[in-house]
Amino acid sequence: MPLRSDSENFALIRVIGVGGGGSNAVNRMIRAELMGVEFIAVNTDAQALLQSDASHKIRIGDKLTRGLGAGGDPGIGQRAAEEDSEKIAEALRDSDMVFITAGMGGGTGSGAAPVIAEVARDLGALTIGVVTKPFSFEGARRRLNAEKASEQLRDKVDTLITIPNDRLKDVVSKDTSIVDAFRVVDDVLRQGVQGISDLITVPGLINLDFADVRTIMKDAGSALMGIGRGSGENRATDAARMAIASPLLETNIAGAQGVLFNITGGASLGLFEVDEAAEIIKETTDPEANIIFGTVIDERMGDDVMITVIATGFDSARKRETQRSAVVTTRDDSTAIRMGRDNRDFMRELEQQRAAAAVPANGEAAPAIETASDEPSEAGTPGNLGKADTVPATSRWTASGRDQATNVRGQSNDQPRRTAAQQEVEDLDIP
Repeated sequence: MPLRSDSENFALIRVIGVGGGGSNAVNRMIRAELMGVEFIAVNTDAQALLQSDASHKIRIGDKLTRGLGAGGDPGIGQRAAEEDSEKIAEALRDSDMVFITAGMGGGTGSGAAPVIAEVARDLGALTIGVVTKPFSFEGARRRLNAEKASEQLRDKVDTLITIPNDRLKDVVSKDTSIVDAFRVVDDVLRQGVQGISDLITVPGLINLDFADVRTIMKDAGSALMGIGRGSGENRATDAARMAIASPLLETNIAGAQGVLFNITGGASLGLFEVDEAAEIIKETTDPEANIIFGTVIDERMGDDVMITVIATGFDSARKRETQRSAVVTTRDDSTAIRMGRDNRDFMRELEQQRAAAAVPANGEAAPAIETASDEPSEAGTPGNLGKADTVPATSRWTASGRDQATNVRGQSNDQPRRTAAQQEVEDLDIP
């Protein structure tokens, strides 16, 4: 295995394809002549591994699978990688950056990719996962395997770029064959890796180094990728708008805390074109986002311009938003408790005033108040004094605080005057 010489200052980048989907993506990258990277293919399937163009191939889990594959079982893929973790570590030693590419949902890719990512990260490499989620027509089992594997892989890599295959239907024509559809999947994986690696390995109008990329992608969590291509007079700005509105982006990049984008074009690519494209992307992102970009000159692009956008930092943004919400909720709860306490104190004071108002200043018991009888008087009018009942003066206000006790003298001026406290109780409707 080639090792870096003492005089070599370039970052050592390795791309490791895991399982059938990952190996296919690696083949696509090799045929596209990705520069400055080493390729490794890892599989439990001996026959599939023979089809790989990678110079370094690792067959894992021979004792477990005998080279016959994982049978779609992620558990077997995981144990196979654990069985040969030393071989994997030896192949990845001295790496500065490791890309792990795989198709989630199968056995080897889903099970082995998290194990390989953990090995790479333990070796100190910046570890980036670039994976796909299966098409809906591939079934519920593969979808569930993919979801679980993606969660496991997210915990093991610095950055995880996930491409939902179903979204590729928005970027291909309706007459695309299933074979061509999976080729598009492989090509998207290639562009995800190439968009990052080219920034480091290929000289351009605006150069970036490994430290720039590490700043954006170290411990970044989930990431999103958009790809745009343009031609003609407004090729750069068209490509930029297409990239930030790409169907491959599951959400708007405005919430990203870090953005890395690569502008690739032929020799005619101008600096002002690059500047215009960069401004469009910057205007879309958070004003405080950390943005780095570079340009690559590739004669094979002809008159076209391609822009790859990698947006990171969504997990940390969501965490901060959750923390802010928790603080606001705590403050609201504290305010509600304080207001409730103040209300209880106010109510207690009103009750005390009401009780005090019911007792005369001389301390004597309140005089009885006559209330009208329900029976009619001899004259046919209510309020027969001969059959009146008596109630304490405190009954002048009912439980609702609003109903005034009836005075037997009707419009007499003998009714006591209400106190201010009693009036407040009446107005507030306090029990």
